[in-house]
Amino acid sequence: MNTLYIECNMGAAGDMLMGALSELVDDPEGFVADMNALGLPGVNVAREQSTKCGIVGTHMRVTVNGEEEAEHSHDHVHEHSHDHDHDHEHDHSHEHEHDHEHDHEHEHEHEHEHDHDHEHDHDHEHDHDHDHPHAHHHEHHHAAMSDIERMIGGLALSEAVKARALKVYRAIAEAESQSHGRPVEQIHFHEVGTADAVADVVGVCELIERIAPEHIVVSPINVGSGMVRCAHGLLPVPAPATARILRGAPMYGSAMRGELCTPTGAALLVALADEFGPMPLMRVSRIGYGMGTKDFPAANCVRVYLGESG
Repeated sequence: MNTLYIECNMGAAGDMLMGALSELVDDPEGFVADMNALGLPGVNVAREQSTKCGIVGTHMRVTVNGEEEAEHSHDHVHEHSHDHDHDHEHDHSHEHEHDHEHDHEHEHEHEHEHDHDHEHDHDHEHDHDHDHPHAHHHEHHHAAMSDIERMIGGLALSEAVKARALKVYRAIAEAESQSHGRPVEQIHFHEVGTADAVADVVGVCELIERIAPEHIVVSPINVGSGMVRCAHGLLPVPAPATARILRGAPMYGSAMRGELCTPTGAALLVALADEFGPMPLMRVSRIGYGMGTKDFPAANCVRVYLGESG
């Protein structure tokens, strides 16, 4: 059976997963060209070589109008700014998306509670890379789940890819809704974080379609430890939305301080996994490494294996 195994010893973010999976396809640069031809407003995707703890892999850099929000963190919905303590501060400012800098750009879609002037909290937004504290201050325009559905629905992608991408986004929106006590219709994503998050989600789903594994196994997920900063104060790692998304999946804390798994990374893993567990007995044909931007004592990467099992 053609099996994909995703190893999350340092958590996961959208950009990290996209970088790792891009190393499994025959024409990764062709994939990047196709991503840039989709017409996501202001979005540019580029593959870059990155080294963590002596291991070489791919960092997927997603910029929106020239800015790498992710860097910070994507995911912004929550606005987590996760500072994270340490160096890793992921700073997510991205709504988590981890500090990992995972580069992920995590996006975290930070919900930004509107109200506030949107402080976005995004701080997370991470989905990328956890770690970037940067918090950019872009003009804050927000997108509701209905806007995301229209955006993804209008892309030149197969119906299967669109359906998987929307499943991922709905999981994030529902988790944010439950965490903030608001209807899904009131959950809004930061504009820049939304664009890079959509690129991460759509990119991962498109790569899965190209790789076409018959079975996907995901390892237990390292979520990190410590606290992450959001507009309303400090939150425990994993952030509330991430914890909700991962309900039922095996996860664990570690001595690594910071948010290692962003909401976007968590939603992608849950949507993709046919099962969670240790690496099955398999004959591996390809291995890919997707790098985050932050530096930790351990290699900040997601590793993927493709091969035959059973």
